[in-house]
Amino acid sequence: MSPFTLTLIKLAFLAVLWLFVIAAVGVIRADLFGSKAASKAATRSAQPSRPAKAAKQPKAQRAPQRGAQHGAPTKLVVVQGERAGTVIDLTGVPITIGRANDATLVVTDDYASSRHARLYAQDGQWIVEDLGSTNGTYLGRTKVSRPMPVPPGVPVRIGKTVIELRK
Repeated sequence: MSPFTLTLIKLAFLAVLWLFVIAAVGVIRADLFGSKAASKAATRSAQPSRPAKAAKQPKAQRAPQRGAQHGAPTKLVVVQGERAGTVIDLTGVPITIGRANDATLVVTDDYASSRHARLYAQDGQWIVEDLGSTNGTYLGRTKVSRPMPVPPGVPVRIGKTVIELRK
């Protein structure tokens, strides 16, 4: 074979190799961030309508809505993930969340740690605490780095599992 033909074969092989690497990275990216990107798009489309309505209402009408949200929650609801629809009554007993069999809420999520997070009552409100998990716990869009109070209706994300406190 001529040197020119060998060079063309080498370049074609290199191009195919790079296409494979790019395809593999795309699949991994879609696997890791696919549902996250879809949920962000859904919240972005829903968010502009809510503040606009709240801004148009007089303060007197907005105050009862805030008061209703800050009432004591009575249940923990799994709203997204494999255990979606699961409801746990809040009795004041701490709730552990993770993959361990002794957790109060056992999640079979690859992104959750054995003992990922804990919810506990303190001074009339519920507090979420990350227990040193690898992937973190998120309250709304904020990463939980210290114990934080959980308002009713605010999502708590642990891997692909999303929970909320409700009345």
